[in-house]
This record gives sequence, structure tokens and C-alpha cells, in this order.
Amino acid sequence: MTRQRKSKNISGDPHKLHKTLLYHFCHIQLPNISLDLAQFEHHLKRAHQVYSAKAPDTATWECFFDNLHVLDWYLASACLEGNGRAWDYLFAASAGRSDCLLVDALRARAARLYPRDEERQESAVNEFWGLLLVSEAEGSPPVLARHDGQRPLVPWLIRVFQNWHVSKLRNRREVHSLVQDEQALPLPQEADGRWHDVFRLAARKTFKTLTDNELLILGLRLRYRLSQRDVAGLLGVHEGTISRQTTHLRDRCLEAIGKQLVEEGWTGDDLSDFVLNEMGNLLMDEPRLSADQLARLLAGHGQALPKDVT
Repeated sequence: MTRQRKSKNISGDPHKLHKTLLYHFCHIQLPNISLDLAQFEHHLKRAHQVYSAKAPDTATWECFFDNLHVLDWYLASACLEGNGRAWDYLFAASAGRSDCLLVDALRARAARLYPRDEERQESAVNEFWGLLLVSEAEGSPPVLARHDGQRPLVPWLIRVFQNWHVSKLRNRREVHSLVQDEQALPLPQEADGRWHDVFRLAARKTFKTLTDNELLILGLRLRYRLSQRDVAGLLGVHEGTISRQTTHLRDRCLEAIGKQLVEEGWTGDDLSDFVLNEMGNLLMDEPRLSADQLARLLAGHGQALPKDVT
């Protein structure tokens, strides 16, 4: 009995066996991508530190292992080590059910962010690829180093790309942060994938109840980030009218979508924050809020988007 305790203390790591099994599992599943054991353990520790920083009181190694998307984490780690085969895998990765490549999914998002500006769309994607390995600012980790393995890699990269560019666009137009604009901010952590799907179903159900005029206000205020004054000028109404309608739309969406989430079993404390953050991603994908559709609705008012709006 004493000898067993001594042997355990010598190892110094109660999770050593688990880590060793993971290491060999990754080598079997991705034989063309190799990390040595020291690199493997370094990136496992790094990912756990990223994970722990979000919930230091509950982030145990057991929880980390239970939710680890091990091959996604391994691929990201190998890319950070400059493994060429790993980058080949990432470039060839499919984005969800559509089976389109990751780079094509990013281009599709860029097209929604910068409609009618192909040069900017291409530069947005190229710039993001560079940030996967190189920090945007001194002291901050590159994008891939922020992946903690707790979420599938490709959907996470697409979301980071969109949040980053939406935030840049907001700052470029010097729009101050409003309550209804908080969805433009990058999330500190991803929500459970199930709630992401439940939200999208509830939001799209709510969108079907909105009038064309309400959709137009949503699109101009949140997609194109126009000020209340600019929207009021385009629609020929008083600025206070747009303010009241925006607040009404926000509260209406929060109530309808939040009710659906609660009925599905939501128990989190930040329901409104979750809805507002998720809304930013959905606005870029919703067909009724596409650039062409909003242009058509605006044309019905005898107006067109200002030339400096992208």
C-alpha cells in the first residue's frame, strides 16, 4: 500500500494515464499529423489554462477532459506548431452540414459583412488567416491559441471571424456601444451547441412575425449600423419614432426568444446577454435581412443605401 502511494507521487500527475491514452488516440486518428509528447503536453496545459480562466472555480481537469473535442484541439495545436499537414487538414475542413470548405464559409460571411465589395471581402479572409498564428496586438494570443478544445474548431473559427469583423466595422464607424448593439462584441466563451440551435429556431420563428418596416429597421440599425438619425432620415420619420420602434423590437425579440429558451430548459443567469450576442451572428445569415432584400424594402420608400455604407 505504501509502495503504491509512493509510485503515484513519483509520477506527479494523476492524469498521466489519461493524457497518454489521448496522445496515442490522436496519433492513430491523425497519423499524418505528429506532435511529440512534450508538444502535446504543452498544448494540453495551454488549452486547460484558457478553459480555466473562464470559470476558475469549476474548471477541473475532469470536466476539461469530458468536454474535450480532442481531434479539433489536436489539429489546432499542430497548426500552432507550424505542421504543414495540419494546415492542409484545416484548409480542407468542411463547415457544418453544408459541406463547404472553411475558407468558402469565411468568404460567404465576408460577403454578408461587406456586400458589393469583393476586394474587401478577400482581404478580410486573408487577414484573418494571418491572425490565426500572429497576435493582432502585443500581449494577446493569436486566434488558434485561444481555442480551448471545448468546442468544434471550424464553427468556432467562423464565429470568431464574424465577431471580430463586426466589432471592427462598428469601431470604424465610431458607433458607441448601445444595449441592442452588444451582439457585435466577441463572446468570452461559447454557449452549448444545443442552445445555439434552439436560439436560431426561436429567432427565425420570431422574424416571421415582423413586418417589412420592422425588418428594415433591424437591418439598417443592426446590420448596417446606421444611427437612429440616419434611419429616420431615410424613412422620413422623426428620430424619436425610430428610437421607440428599435426598443420595442429589441424587447419583443428578447421576450419571444427568451420564452422559447426557458421552455426548452434554459437555466443560465445571462439569458438576455446570450440572446443579444447570438443575434449578431443570425442577422448575417437571415434571408429576410440580406443585402438585396433590405435594398428592395428601402426602394419601396423611394430610398437607397448611402454610398459609404457597406
